[in-house]
Amino acid sequence: MAEKWMVGVDLGGTTTKLAFVNSEGEFRHKWEIPTDTSEQGKEILPNIANSIAAQLTALKRDQKDIEGIGIGVPGPVDMETGIIYESVNIGWPQNYPVTATLQQLSGLKVVIDNDANVAALGEMWKGAGEGAKDLVLVTLGTGVGGGVITGGNIIHGAKGAAGEIGHITVIPEGGEQCNCGKTGCLETVASATGIVRTVKRRLPLFAGSSLLKDHYTNSGNVTAKDVFDFAAGGDRLALEVVEETAKYLGLALANIANTLNPEKIVLGGGVAKAGDTLLKPLQASFSQYAFNTVAKSTVLELAALGNDAGVIGAAWLVKNIG
Repeated sequence: MAEKWMVGVDLGGTTTKLAFVNSEGEFRHKWEIPTDTSEQGKEILPNIANSIAAQLTALKRDQKDIEGIGIGVPGPVDMETGIIYESVNIGWPQNYPVTATLQQLSGLKVVIDNDANVAALGEMWKGAGEGAKDLVLVTLGTGVGGGVITGGNIIHGAKGAAGEIGHITVIPEGGEQCNCGKTGCLETVASATGIVRTVKRRLPLFAGSSLLKDHYTNSGNVTAKDVFDFAAGGDRLALEVVEETAKYLGLALANIANTLNPEKIVLGGGVAKAGDTLLKPLQASFSQYAFNTVAKSTVLELAALGNDAGVIGAAWLVKNIG
């Protein structure tokens, strides 16, 4: 009898990651396809269904060997109805019926959740949070996302928008404008774009010598990776930017931890690749702002799965919810 597989789908604005995963969370095959966001994303789900069918044929496997499809999508969802309320980055109209549409196209059972939630489930199942039933994933990339797990279950909230960690206000007055329309959100200072904004704000005020400053003057450009690379080398301006980032991120994480006291807060996304250059000042900030018992019992840890977290977590949806 053939081994049963689940399909994990991690839908991104540029690329869609897919994988066949067995019941133990092990990859059997993984691949990527472009995300076609033209014409309100009408080809996204047909492309996913067709790609799954083509890969099954190529691997000489049958649809009956598939338990179902789990899909993480970028936006708040209603898991019961299978709709995504809104998805700015991929162009779908509001209240788009993802589950019903993909089920019809693929002939397979489909389970949906928000992409950050799905990544959190992946890290809980097979990553840095393995064995933990209470954890928070914070993704630090172009934006800041999050997934909250208590008792082994994702918290969705009244409208599927729980875990919007990037929109916690950390600068009540005088903060930068966020894409959500508010000012002073965590995303404006702790995302990759926020870190670059901090550099540009600090540059005119920095009087000393700095290789980061020289780099920006000569190239006219700077990235979050540049900041952490120069900080690791001891550059004073870069270290000041990292300290500011860690201050606000530590404040937000401490407030989350004071509310939930999770076993772990797992940090993922491109910014988290800075490793200890970010983690050490972040730990200091977190300890400063967290309630004493929380500071001692909640562990900050770097994500382990990288870009695989979403597809692993999507497969978990099929195994445990579908």
